[in-house]
Amino acid sequence: MESPVVWDDMDRAMGQMFIMGFDGTEVTPQIQSLIEKHYLGTVLLTAKNLKSAEQTTKLVLDLQTIAHGAGHPVPLAICLDQENGGVNSLFDETYIRQFPSAMGVAATGSTDMAYEIAKATGEELSAVGINWIMGPCLDVLTNVKNQPLGVRSMGDDPEEVSRFGAAFLKGYKDAGLATCGKHFPSYGNLEFLGSSLDVPIITDSLEQLSLSALVPFRNAISHGVDGMFVGGCAMSSAGVNVMHACLSEQVVDVLLRDDLGFDGVVMSECLEMEALSQNIGVGGGTVMAFNAGCDVVLLCRLFSVQQEAIKYLKLGYADGAISAERIRQSLKRVLDLKATCTSWEKALNPAGIPSLSTLQPSHKILSAEAYNASITVVRDKDRLLPLSNLLDPDEEVLLLTPLVKPLPASALSQGLAAGSVVPSGASTPSLMSGENVFRELGRSIARKRQGRVLHTSYTAHGVRPFHENLANRASAIIVVTADANRNLYQNGFTKHIAMMCKSQLTGGERWEKPMVVVSVSSPYDFALDTSIGTYVCVYDFTETAQKTLVEVLFGDLSPTGNLPGSVSQSQRYHRAKQHWVVENFDDERDAKALDDLLQTIEQEGPVNKRSELFGCSSKTFLLHNPGVEEEHYVVRNSSTRSLLGFCCTYFFKSTATGVVGAILVDPDRRKLSIGRSLHTRAIRNLLQRDGVKMFQLGSRLPGVYLGIPTNNGAERKRLRRWFSGIGWGTALSRPVCSMILKDLSRWTAPEKISRSLQHAEVEFELIHGIEYAESILEHIKSSTRHGLMEVYQLALADDASCGVIRATRAADGAVMGSVVLCSPDATWADALPALKDTNDVTWAISSPVISPGVGEYSTLLQGLILLGIRQVREQQADAVLLDCTSPWPPDGSGHPARSSSPSVNPQNPIAVCLALPRTLTGASAALIGSSSSSYPDLMCGQR
Repeated sequence: MESPVVWDDMDRAMGQMFIMGFDGTEVTPQIQSLIEKHYLGTVLLTAKNLKSAEQTTKLVLDLQTIAHGAGHPVPLAICLDQENGGVNSLFDETYIRQFPSAMGVAATGSTDMAYEIAKATGEELSAVGINWIMGPCLDVLTNVKNQPLGVRSMGDDPEEVSRFGAAFLKGYKDAGLATCGKHFPSYGNLEFLGSSLDVPIITDSLEQLSLSALVPFRNAISHGVDGMFVGGCAMSSAGVNVMHACLSEQVVDVLLRDDLGFDGVVMSECLEMEALSQNIGVGGGTVMAFNAGCDVVLLCRLFSVQQEAIKYLKLGYADGAISAERIRQSLKRVLDLKATCTSWEKALNPAGIPSLSTLQPSHKILSAEAYNASITVVRDKDRLLPLSNLLDPDEEVLLLTPLVKPLPASALSQGLAAGSVVPSGASTPSLMSGENVFRELGRSIARKRQGRVLHTSYTAHGVRPFHENLANRASAIIVVTADANRNLYQNGFTKHIAMMCKSQLTGGERWEKPMVVVSVSSPYDFALDTSIGTYVCVYDFTETAQKTLVEVLFGDLSPTGNLPGSVSQSQRYHRAKQHWVVENFDDERDAKALDDLLQTIEQEGPVNKRSELFGCSSKTFLLHNPGVEEEHYVVRNSSTRSLLGFCCTYFFKSTATGVVGAILVDPDRRKLSIGRSLHTRAIRNLLQRDGVKMFQLGSRLPGVYLGIPTNNGAERKRLRRWFSGIGWGTALSRPVCSMILKDLSRWTAPEKISRSLQHAEVEFELIHGIEYAESILEHIKSSTRHGLMEVYQLALADDASCGVIRATRAADGAVMGSVVLCSPDATWADALPALKDTNDVTWAISSPVISPGVGEYSTLLQGLILLGIRQVREQQADAVLLDCTSPWPPDGSGHPARSSSPSVNPQNPIAVCLALPRTLTGASAALIGSSSSSYPDLMCGQR
C-alpha cells in the first residue's frame, strides 16, 4: 500500500497491530495521543461514543484528520459492532434503521433478505465513516439452552448458519466494509463454572467442532471474510487443552490458519476481560497473542492498560520474543484489509447526512418487511390469534413482563460481563430497558384495541397475590419472557400462570382462559414445551420489534417467520393464510351489506338446488327475544362497507345452549380464513356466557341452517372436514331437514294412522293464548333441545297467528305431546325463511315435543302432525312446512336417537326425530333443505 521504507519504523508498524477504544463522544486527549504518538491503526467505537448519525460522522472525521495530520501513511480502520436486534452501537431514529437480530433474519428463511439487510446496514455505517464491521456472528448454537449468545447467532444448524453468514458477508462487502467473522472457534456450546475469574470452556473435541461449529467459519473463509475474531474461552478435550483460545498457537496458527486456510487479519478477544487480565496480565497476554498468530490485539477502554500493552509489545520485540518478520507479516495483513475498505479520499470525505437521507426511504421499507417476515408463531393450538377476534372492547388484557437488565454499552466495549465471554448488546435511545420498554408495549396494545390493558412486572419472587388477582380479573393474558432458559424464574412464573388459565371454572364448568406467551429474546424458552399452547417469538425487544408484535397479536399482520435450525422441523406451525379483524355486527351500518352478501351467496349455488338462504334477509338473524342472548359478527371492508363474512350466535337461556347459527363468507373470499376467524370469535363469545352447558352447530330459531348443509355432496364432505378440524364432533351428527307438503286441498289422512288414533287413549285439542303457558311450558321442560321453549312462548303470545295442538292422556289430563302451528303472518315468521319458499299460502308445523316415557311414540307424533295438517288446511293454506325434522327414525324404532358420547346430554339436543307416513295421500312432498347437525366433542371449556 505504501513504500516499505515508511514501515521500517517499527513503532509505526506496531501501532497498526492494535485496536483500541475510549470513553467520550468527542476526541479525548488519550485517544489523540495513541494516534499521534503510538500510530494506533484501528479505533473501536461503541455506544458510549455515539449519540447520533451526525455526531458520529463528525467524530470519525476528527479521528481521521488527526491521523492524517500525524503522518499516518493509511487511514484509520474505524471498527463498530452493529449486529442489529439488541446489539447496535449506533442508532439514530431519523437516519439509521433498526433491523432484526441475526436469528430474527434467519427466521425469515430468506438469504436474499439477509443480504439486503447487511448491505443496508453497511451503507449506513459507510456513510458516517465506519469502514470495518465486527460481523457476521458465525456461531452455531449446538447447545441452545443456557447460552448467553442467544439471538445473536443464526441458529443451531451449521449449514443454515453458513448460508446466512455468506449472505451477510456479501452484503457488508458490497457496501464497502471490511468484515470480521466471530467468535472463533465458537461460543455456541460453552460451559460456565460461575466465577468471573473462571473462563467458560469449550469441551467439544476438534473432530466434533469440525463437523458442526467450524462449518460456518470454513464457509466464510471460502467467501473471503477479511478478519476473524478469536475468543478468550478455554478449550478442554482430547487433543486440545488451552486456557485462552486467542492466546493459543494451537488454535490460531494451527487450527485457524493451517487447517482452515485463513490468511486474513486475526483479532484477539479484549485483553481487558477480567478472567484473562487477572490470570495472565495484559502485558504478557499481548505478547502471547502475537506469538499465537493474532495480528491485532483488542483493548476496549482503559488508557493505562492500553499503554501497558504497547509497552510490552515493544519489550517483546526488543527482547526477541517477537521477530521483525512476524510484525511485518501482521502488518501486511492489516494493510491489505484497509486497502479493501478505505483510502484517504474516502476517509476525509464521508458521505454523511445527505447520503443517509437518500437511503432512508428504501431502508425504512426494508426494516418493516424484515420484522414482518421474522416474527414467528411457533404454536397456536387453540387459534387464539388474533386476540381481536376473542376480546370485546370492554374486556381487559393482562400483560406480565420481566424486569430485564439494561443492555450493556456494546458487544466489545464491555468485554466480559459476569464471567461471560459473550459480549452483549448496545444501549441506545430505541433499545429501552427494564420496565420502560414493556410499559410502552402495554400502551401500544391499549391504543391498538381501544380497550383497557393491565400491566405489571414479575421477578424471581414468583407469582404474588396481586398477580393472581389481576389474572382472575383479565379476560386474556400475555406473558413476556426474555431468556427463560437462563432466568429460570421466568419459566416457573409462566408455568404457574398457564396452570391458572387452565383451571378456570364458570357455573361448575371448567374452561381455559386465553394465554399467549411471547419470547422477546431466545426463542428456545418454550420452543419444545407444548404445554404452552400459543407461543410467539420476536427475537429482540426493540421498539420496532414490539410494534410488529402488536400487529400480529391483533390481526393487522399475518406472521410468516419460522424458528431457524433443526427445532423448526418439528415445531413449525402451519398457520392459516390470514388473520382477519372481526367486528360486532351493527344493524344500522351492516344490514344492507348483509342483504347483499346473502343475495350473492344464494346466486352462486346450483340452479336446480334450493338455497337455504332463500327468503332470508338481515332481519332473519335478529330474534330480539328476551330468552335469547344474541351476538353477531362481521368481517368487513371498511372502505367499501361491504361484508366479506358474517356469523350469528345465540345463547338460549332455557337450555344453556350456545349456538352458532350461520357462518357466511363471500364466495370470492373463501379459503382465506375469514370463516375460521369468525368461528374463533363466536366460540370465544359463547364460552363467556354464564352457565353455558353445550354448544350446537345449526339452529331451529332462526331456522336458516339446521346444521351443516347436505344438498351438495362434495360441499357437504368439505364442510364436515372443515368443522371437524376446528373441534366439532361431526361423527355424532345425524340428518335433519325441512319439508314442504303442497296441494293440501287434495290431501287426505292415511287410513292406517287414522284408525290407530281412534284407539289411542289420547285427546287432542287446539289451544291459543298465554293462559295455557303454565301447563305447556312445564311440559316443554322435559326436552333439552334448544329453542323449543322460545318457540312455544312466541306461539302462545301470538294467539291471532299461531296455535298449539296439545295431546293429553284421557285418564288424568297429563300433557303427553304438543306441536306448534305458525301462519306466515306470525310475529316470528321471519325466523322461518322456508315459509317464503313459494307464492302459495304456507303455514308451519314446528317443534313437536313428546313427553319421556310415552309408549307409542310414533303414533302420538304422527297424530300431532296429521291433526296439524288438518288444521292448516282449514285455514285455506295451500302448503305446510314441516320444520326441522328427520325423514326416518335414526335407530329404526321411531324413537329419538340417543348419543353414546358421555359428554353430551342423552336427550338428543339436535332435532326431534319424526317418522313421517310413507304415503301422504293426494299431496306432494318436497325436500327443501337438509342439514347434518353436529355438536362439539366436549362440553364448554373443553372444546
